[in-house]
Amino acid sequence: MKIVVLAGGISTEREISVVSGTKVCEALRAKGHRAILLDVYFGLEGADVDEAFTEEYDIVAAAAYIRSFDSRVEASVSAGREFFGPRVLALCKEADMVFMALHGENGENGKVQAAFDLFGIHYTGSGYLGSALAMDKGLSKQIFRENGIPTPESVLIHRSEPRKTAEEYGMAFPCVVKTCCGGSSVGVYITEDEAAFADALEEAFTYEPQVVLETYIRGREFSVGVVDGKPYPIIEIAPLEGFYDYKNKYEPGSTIETCPACLSEEQTEKMQEYAVRAYEALRLESYGRIDFLMDEDGKMFCLEANTLPGMTPTSLLPQEAAAMGIGFAKLCETLIQVSKEKKFI
Repeated sequence: MKIVVLAGGISTEREISVVSGTKVCEALRAKGHRAILLDVYFGLEGADVDEAFTEEYDIVAAAAYIRSFDSRVEASVSAGREFFGPRVLALCKEADMVFMALHGENGENGKVQAAFDLFGIHYTGSGYLGSALAMDKGLSKQIFRENGIPTPESVLIHRSEPRKTAEEYGMAFPCVVKTCCGGSSVGVYITEDEAAFADALEEAFTYEPQVVLETYIRGREFSVGVVDGKPYPIIEIAPLEGFYDYKNKYEPGSTIETCPACLSEEQTEKMQEYAVRAYEALRLESYGRIDFLMDEDGKMFCLEANTLPGMTPTSLLPQEAAAMGIGFAKLCETLIQVSKEKKFI
């Protein structure tokens, strides 16, 4: 197959996206596919669409080319240039499938997916609707509650509203401040007092105009992959320090990950059931990853859904697949296969 692995972009998760895309491209090439790595925002100036999908391809050079634009992202966005880079749409139209290795803003929020639908471009993962619902934590938590999926109590506030204390918002310390549509735990703060709470609000509002205030749940962290509507083995995430923030997600040796998680059969079935219900309630398709907390009394709380989870061999979803005997390259092909027919438009 001719496959564009789409990565990069303008989000705070640009670097992680390039890492995911590089690993996916390597895996698909190893399986005999004519995969190429492409930055959705900076594209490939002068690319010949007819000759782009070659048998021989330098993935390292392609990744280096994408990273050469890193210092130009902010200035390019400020200049208001159009989102799709040179030759991006032409290359994606020529491909049999676009493997979405994008993370965060304008990658997981449904905008790229909606554009691709209009152009008739086939891509992996959920469509624009499920992507948009899952990206907005305030909205997704509302959907969880309406569908009987337990989630921490929360309040949604806007940057334009007068500031209040945590107590006035009905929150006790510690409480969590998080951006509404962020990813990789960027813009997430656990606050212990009013001073830290006020600082966290100000910092979070530098990322986005809406912020979610959430009850802090002390307990264990888990994630459940759902592929083609079926749950994968649960993985437990235990940071050596703090919570599962950006540093603990991506710095080697900072987190202990156990898959399958050490849970009773009843707990495993219950969490997997909640994961599938969350996947369906948010109208996700093809695959996703649902994150959970479980408190000291064994009560489970669904935090959020990731529509384009990290895709390196050591990322959470690939680890869950490995526990089932599915290697990384095979998982990549599986995600393409289950994405060929989408239910929601």
